[in-house]
Amino acid sequence: MSLSGLDDTPAAQPPALFPAPESDAPAPARRRRGPPHNGPTAGDDAGRQLVFFGAEAAEPAVADLAGLLAGPGEVVRMGGTARLSVQVDAAWRVHVLVAELASRGLAASWEPAEGERHAVRTSYTRVLKPLAAAWLHGTAKRPPATFHLTGRRLRLWLAAAGTPEPPGGFLLRLGADDRECWEPIGVALAAAGLAGTLLSPDEGGPAYRITGRRRLGRLAELVGAPPSTAPPEAWPT
Repeated sequence: MSLSGLDDTPAAQPPALFPAPESDAPAPARRRRGPPHNGPTAGDDAGRQLVFFGAEAAEPAVADLAGLLAGPGEVVRMGGTARLSVQVDAAWRVHVLVAELASRGLAASWEPAEGERHAVRTSYTRVLKPLAAAWLHGTAKRPPATFHLTGRRLRLWLAAAGTPEPPGGFLLRLGADDRECWEPIGVALAAAGLAGTLLSPDEGGPAYRITGRRRLGRLAELVGAPPSTAPPEAWPT
């Protein structure tokens, strides 16, 4: 699979640890049968209705890429265009993100990064200008006041920087230099029924730790089925 940006240099091939998928975006939503939903219940079940905002509940949109910015993703502006990039730690993540970006009409490339990591980035494009305008204050990244997490946003965040934490937790990693983002991102997680514990860099973070059977079950519902290239243990079920 050739992944090319707007420049004239040929893009490298994705690391071949796993076969490249045709597409890792979840299938469009299908009508579900069953009793009507009556809204949230008390306690840890609050927000259960948000399964209807899961990864399969809507078509892919550029706005979903806010999920990458909730994690370690970065966006930069150049003139009237912007570019999104994120560093990942595994080859399967490269394939998933390139497919997700392509499903939103965005060309992407990748290159090796320090520490056996991979940098995935889009081309500079006007399509990403509104996302950059919402998230950048000068050059600093900060979530807009209206930021919230949907299933597709969570799916992208998890694909880029989600890792299981035995015996029964999941980490959603944050940008190491995005300290001003950490608290509002935690608020958005809690609003989605996924209240987590913020881990500092000294504790193996920065990341939010999601624990508890119900919260992990909700996370699995929201992000949808695992991508074809993801190792089984790398995705919540």
